[in-house]
Amino acid sequence: MTRGVEATASRAASRAANSPALAALARAGFVGYGIVHLLFAWLALQIAFGTAADDGDQSGALRTLAEQPLGGFLVIAIGIGLLAMAVWQAFEAAIGHTGDQGRERIFERLASAGRTLVYLYFAWTAYQVFSHANSSSADKQQALTEELMASSGGRWLVGVAGLALAALGVGLVVYGVKKRFEKHLMTGQMSPKTRILSRRLGVAGYSAKGVAYGIAGLLVLTAAVTYDPDRARGLDAALHTLREQSYGTLLLSLVALGIAAFGAFCFVQARYRNV
Repeated sequence: MTRGVEATASRAASRAANSPALAALARAGFVGYGIVHLLFAWLALQIAFGTAADDGDQSGALRTLAEQPLGGFLVIAIGIGLLAMAVWQAFEAAIGHTGDQGRERIFERLASAGRTLVYLYFAWTAYQVFSHANSSSADKQQALTEELMASSGGRWLVGVAGLALAALGVGLVVYGVKKRFEKHLMTGQMSPKTRILSRRLGVAGYSAKGVAYGIAGLLVLTAAVTYDPDRARGLDAALHTLREQSYGTLLLSLVALGIAAFGAFCFVQARYRNV
């Protein structure tokens, strides 16, 4: 009886996961995600030259978009696309990656679970920007860090979070350099030139994001060690810290170009990602 219920539930989940409407929304979500990263790259470039007017992260990018003509409509459309991406990745985490076996499938399902949380977070941020709520990720991360540090054992939690974020950064760099993203693309449908372009964009994009997240993680860890919540402002603090180093403008400009490459890679995924 139990196995029958499980089999029925699995078939129902498979039908939902293979919905053409969900696939179309997920592909549209990649377009929106790409736009957000292009705006994020623009903010990073402004930070590099000392002219940024908003936080150097995805929430700042969404606020920048919201200020443009029809910006509110675009922000909510991106939010819907990101929500669809979260649903799709939730199905992947639950029943997907059947082409992989053993540890590889476990790894891919865990990665999909992580992406689900990321896409949900950005969908929620888009909703907050649309509803004019306080959506500064940097401010929220700093406030949360201050609250945790005031509690018993809070500094340890902040330190662990910093290590996890730094590990994510390293993982993104490895993921990009090893070109693991290609296994999720329909490369057989690409022309040789498109495949070369996709590979270059993916390597540069994941590596740049990895550098930014790695620095952010180290800053959060430093905040825990030195009891300085001002450092725990996520990507915004990471970009400003990079700007303050020797040749910081050049280094941050390269990171900005890499993030722009990731934005362009999202457009490639909108067309060629296995959904």
